[in-house]
Amino acid sequence: MDILYLLVLVFLILTGLWWAIHKGQFDNMEVEGSRILKDS
Repeated sequence: MDILYLLVLVFLILTGLWWAIHKGQFDNMEVEGSRILKDS
């Protein structure tokens, strides 16, 4: 039964990662980082 909890956790993490990549969350990371620093 413990392995089921682990598999569900791994599935949720992988699903979240896939969603972030699919939605473009990791596109233009340099631009977003500099935009936050230049915000005044």
